[in-house]
Amino acid sequence: MRNLILSALIASTGLFALQAQAEPIQAGKQYVELNSAVPVAVPGKVEVVELFWYGCPHCYQFESTINPWAEQLPEDVNFVRIPAMFGGLWNLHGQAFLTLESMKVEHRVHSAVFDAMHKQGKKLTTLEEFADFVATQGVDRATFLKTFNSFAVKSQVEKAKKLAKAYQITGVPVLVVGGKYRFDIGSSGGMAQTLKVADHLIDLERTQP
Repeated sequence: MRNLILSALIASTGLFALQAQAEPIQAGKQYVELNSAVPVAVPGKVEVVELFWYGCPHCYQFESTINPWAEQLPEDVNFVRIPAMFGGLWNLHGQAFLTLESMKVEHRVHSAVFDAMHKQGKKLTTLEEFADFVATQGVDRATFLKTFNSFAVKSQVEKAKKLAKAYQITGVPVLVVGGKYRFDIGSSGGMAQTLKVADHLIDLERTQP
């Protein structure tokens, strides 16, 4: 249901993209300001969080737009990916992502998982299937399984769930800047426009005391 709703929102952005680009960026239109700010991971830096799910086609499409942007962010910006976990496969894939992050694998593995699901048609519906796949990408299978079930990763899972709840998200992909400003492709008016909103909010956050 979440993906169906988001699909409808994104489909409608094509009709309003030019209008959205012409409008000034402001709260209540392109983004929402949260009632309570969520603490950032690295104090002193402007935090940009992307919440996603490996199984989300829009998250996959957004990869080619957000990755080059994230790679060029200045030193005072901290970009963080957090998996959204709404149960079922969302939880499996989210914990698998946090496992790979804990193992400090190269970003190409993260991209390979996306490609496997959206280009190759792999579902990766079980932990065994996921472990088998990442093993083909140079990740030690036994270490992956051990890390997946570790206390450290399970703690990260609980933290990610709490953050998603604090951000009040109902679908993905979603961006949050400074723990205060939440927006998505639909509200921004398109994928490219989403990054313009992000840049605007990064600049805004820099001006805050």
